[in-house]
Amino acid sequence: MTLPTISPDRAAAMLRAGEALLVDLREADERARSHIPGSAHLPLSRLAEAELAVQQGQPVLFHCASGARTAQAADRLAARAGGAEAFILEGGLAAWKRAGLPVSEDRRAPLPLMRQVQIAAGSLVLAGVLLGALVAPAFHALSAFVGAGLVFAGVSGFCGMANLLALMPWNRRTA
Repeated sequence: MTLPTISPDRAAAMLRAGEALLVDLREADERARSHIPGSAHLPLSRLAEAELAVQQGQPVLFHCASGARTAQAADRLAARAGGAEAFILEGGLAAWKRAGLPVSEDRRAPLPLMRQVQIAAGSLVLAGVLLGALVAPAFHALSAFVGAGLVFAGVSGFCGMANLLALMPWNRRTA
């Protein structure tokens, strides 16, 4: 099942008029950095265990960062809408920002965990390649180790680096 999309401008008009409920499906670490004021928070990872308080006859507008995760989960979201009319915010939070609509931002909040993993893994791979080329070929093993860890994370769904980064002091604030 696919849910129809709604433009950021139309969604904003509905929200200003109190005619819809906007639900942010991003994880807590993503939402801590920026979110649409007045949106409800229901992380997609907790969708099955949470209740969504929908007012009778009020449409539900779902959004993520770009709209991709929301579109992939459309059938699950339609089921959670409790029979209410449901829409996907076209382009997600990125399109909302491009439309110049209000966003609450906290630049002091840490980067989303997956971005931290990408930065750390990329830095380690680059360091392994450079050190392997400039110092000793044995440093290429660092790049191989990180690459193997990323493959394992993709196959198993367990990312040791993400779990380690989540324990860092700068990430404890959003835990």
